[in-house]
Amino acid sequence: MPDLFHSLLKQDIGHLRIIAEFWGLELESTTVDEAREELSASLLDLNLLTELMDSLSPQADLAITDLVNSEGRIAWSTFARKYGDIREMGAGKRDRERPHLKPASTSETLFYRGLLARAFFETDKGSQEFAYIPDDLLLLIESHKEDEPPVATEALGRPASPGEKGQETLANDSILDDATTLLAALRMGKTLESASSLHSQGVLAEIQKHTLTGTRASGLHSLLTAAKLIKKNTIQTDTVKVFLESSRTDALKMLQDAWLESTSFNELKLMPGIICEGEWTNSPQETREFLLNLLDAIPEGKWWSLNAFVREVKTKYADFQRPAGDYDSWFIKRTADGQYLRGFAYWDQVDGALIKYFITDILHYLGQVDLSISEGASEPTAFRIPTPESRIASIENKTINISSQGLISIPRLAPRVVRYQVSRFCEWEEPKEDVYRYRVTTNSLTKAKEQGLKAEQLLALLIKHTNNKVPPALVKALKRWEVNGTEARVETQVILRLSKPEVLEEMRKSKAAKYLGDVLSPTTVIVKSGAIQKVMEALTELGLLAEDLTEEK
Repeated sequence: MPDLFHSLLKQDIGHLRIIAEFWGLELESTTVDEAREELSASLLDLNLLTELMDSLSPQADLAITDLVNSEGRIAWSTFARKYGDIREMGAGKRDRERPHLKPASTSETLFYRGLLARAFFETDKGSQEFAYIPDDLLLLIESHKEDEPPVATEALGRPASPGEKGQETLANDSILDDATTLLAALRMGKTLESASSLHSQGVLAEIQKHTLTGTRASGLHSLLTAAKLIKKNTIQTDTVKVFLESSRTDALKMLQDAWLESTSFNELKLMPGIICEGEWTNSPQETREFLLNLLDAIPEGKWWSLNAFVREVKTKYADFQRPAGDYDSWFIKRTADGQYLRGFAYWDQVDGALIKYFITDILHYLGQVDLSISEGASEPTAFRIPTPESRIASIENKTINISSQGLISIPRLAPRVVRYQVSRFCEWEEPKEDVYRYRVTTNSLTKAKEQGLKAEQLLALLIKHTNNKVPPALVKALKRWEVNGTEARVETQVILRLSKPEVLEEMRKSKAAKYLGDVLSPTTVIVKSGAIQKVMEALTELGLLAEDLTEEK
C-alpha cells in the first residue's frame, strides 16, 4: 500500500492544514508540495500519534482496529457500510462548510485526521477500491496498539437469567404495513403534524394497532425520508412504486439499508421522554455503528440480558456518543417534569436509555431483534438476535374481501400496493386483528376525484384482486356514481316548529329570514347551520319564547 506521502498526493494545501491542526501542528510551508513533505515527516512521530489516538471516539478507534486486524486495508464498500461514507466536495465547499468539524461518519473523522485513505488496488477479481492506512503510519499504529486488547472481541453483558425471560415478542416485518399506511395517508394530503388528531380524523387509526403514534410515527416518517420514499410530506412516486411492488424481504432490506446509511435519522432526538434543545449536534451514524459493532459480538439465537448489556457499556464505553466525554453542552430536557439532564449523573436517563431504545424500539421495529418481558415487568428485560434460519419471510398472497355494503377487508399479507391504491378511494375504519378495513362512500369518492382518481379505477382494482367477486350491488353503485354523482344524501338538520303558519310567515318577513332554510310545512322550517342562537333572538324580538331541544342529551 502507498505510504503517507503518496497517500496525500491528491490533497490540496487546505486539506493538509486541516490534518496538521488535528495533530497539533502548524505547517510552515507555503506550497502544497513542500507542505506535503513537511506534514508526512512530522506525522511519523509515535508521541504525536499516541496523543491523537487517545482523543478518538470509541467508534473511530474500533474502525482503526478493524483495519489493523485486516492488514491495513478493507474493501471500501464493506468499510463504508460499517463506518459510513465520505462526502465528496471541492476545496471551496469544504472550506465553507468545514466538514472536519462536523463529520457525518467515522470515515470522515479518520479521513480528516490523515489516518484513513482510499484508493484502487489490483486483486484477483480485478481493480477494487479499498479503505486503507498508509504503510508507514500503519507500522506506528500497530506499535501503539500492540499492548491494547482488541475492542469488543467479547460480548458485553451476559445471557439472560430465567427470571429475565418471559413473554416473547418476535421480530417481524410489520414496519412495512405501517409504512404503507403512512405513505397512503401522505398521498391523500394528510400530514404528520396532525398526528395527535389522526385517530379522530380516521387517518392512520388502523396503524395504532402497531403503536405507531407520537414518536413512532415521527421515527417512521424520518426513516421513509432517509429511504427517499418521501421528501418532507411529498410522496416520491417512482421510489414508492418500487418499494410497494418489491417482495417483503426486499422492501424490509430497503428500509434497513436506508437506516444504516442515514446521517439524518437521529435516534437520540427521536427517543421518547426527552426534548433536545439548542444548536448542539451529535453524530447519530457513528453512534449507530458503534452500538451495532457491540451487538455483533453477541451470539445469535441466545437470549441476552438487556440491563447487563447496558451496565457493561457504561463501564467500558460510557462516552460512546459523547465527543471528549462532554456531558454538559447538550441541552436535553425530561418531558415529564422539564428537568435538564446535564452531566454524567444522568447517563442512565440519556445514554443508557438510548441503548435500550435502540434495541427495543429501532432494531425490533426493523425486524432485527426479538424481545422478552419478564413477569411483572413493564418493558423488555431481554433481547435476542435471531439466526438467519429463524427469520420468517412473509409472503403477500392473501386476497381481499368485499361486502355488498361497500366494506372492503384487506388482510395484512395482501399485496401492499393494492392496499395503498384501494385506501385512496375509501374512508378508513378501525382494523380487526390482521385485517385492514375500508368503506366506499360518496365522500371518499369525491375526495378521490379531487386527486384525479375515478370510480372506474377502483372498480377495476377490486375486480382484478378479488377474482371478479365484487358484489353486483357495489358494481352498480360505482358505475352510477361515476355517471350521476351523489344520488342520495343523509343529513342532520335543526328543525324549527311553530304553533301557527302566521308565525312562520312573520319570521320569513323579518331580518331572521336569512337564517332559515327550506320550508318543510306551513309550520316547519330548517334552520341553517350555526344559526340557532340568531333565530332564538329573532323569536324573542317578535314576542315569542322558544324551547331549544337541541341541548337535550
